[in-house]
Amino acid sequence: MNNNECRYYWKLEDGKLECLLCPHHCHIADGKTGICHSRCNHNGVLVSEVYAKPCALAIDPIEKKPLYHFHPGTTCLSIACTGCNFRCLNCQNYDISQASPEQVDHYHLTPEEIVVLCQKHQCPGIAYTYTEPLTYLEYITDTARLAHEAGLWNILVTAGYVCQEPLKELLPYLDAANIDLKSFSDDIYKKVSGGHLQPVLDTILAMKDAGVWIELTNLVIPGINDDMDMIRKMCRWLKDNNLAKAPLHFSRFFPRYKMQDIPPTPLQTLQSAKQVAEEEGIRFVYLGNV
Repeated sequence: MNNNECRYYWKLEDGKLECLLCPHHCHIADGKTGICHSRCNHNGVLVSEVYAKPCALAIDPIEKKPLYHFHPGTTCLSIACTGCNFRCLNCQNYDISQASPEQVDHYHLTPEEIVVLCQKHQCPGIAYTYTEPLTYLEYITDTARLAHEAGLWNILVTAGYVCQEPLKELLPYLDAANIDLKSFSDDIYKKVSGGHLQPVLDTILAMKDAGVWIELTNLVIPGINDDMDMIRKMCRWLKDNNLAKAPLHFSRFFPRYKMQDIPPTPLQTLQSAKQVAEEEGIRFVYLGNV
């Protein structure tokens, strides 16, 4: 049993707990977890089952996040725990993002030990990545605070599906983020990921206002979110919100997880998206997975 109590929840009259971390607001019965698989009701206390239990560790080039305009040429210590509050049909890391903690091998590393490990390998920063790090916000916030005290950067790779109050706790310790803007349609968000668009837009704006360096990724899936009018609308929103200089990465889809029947994105589609973005005033547009 993990005794690390979560910071954002309240008790309901029926014995369930309501998690206040993300817009799902899961009502969690005793012994059960929320959608993320990692926040569990233990006898009326909501605990993080993955605190200090990363399932993945790697040293990555910062460009892999992808971050192209934040200290290019450097490396970062990438860490991840199991869990995600989305159910993306095309998930690339479903073996850890859609898994319960007990289904995956993990390390035991406190925030202090993560910082020491980062320093040992001479990485200038830590990236919270691969799954959805916001589902283990307590762990990354504690680690990020210590990382800043040690002079290290903190990088978040996220789908951005979080409530604003918990996000505010983390923002002072974030230096850069790549946010996966999956589409500019609430219907597509519900169909493909099981969430909503507006909270993601709120996260992007909150990070911008906090001075976090932002880059955005849009995975273009044939027949799903490759409508150029929608992409144009997304780019106009970015420009209207003073994000024209935030690098935008259009990434190529390959068949994965529950979308095995959809072909890879044609290169022409990505090139068309890039042209649309540039026409709308987005300054830095990149193509990924090509």
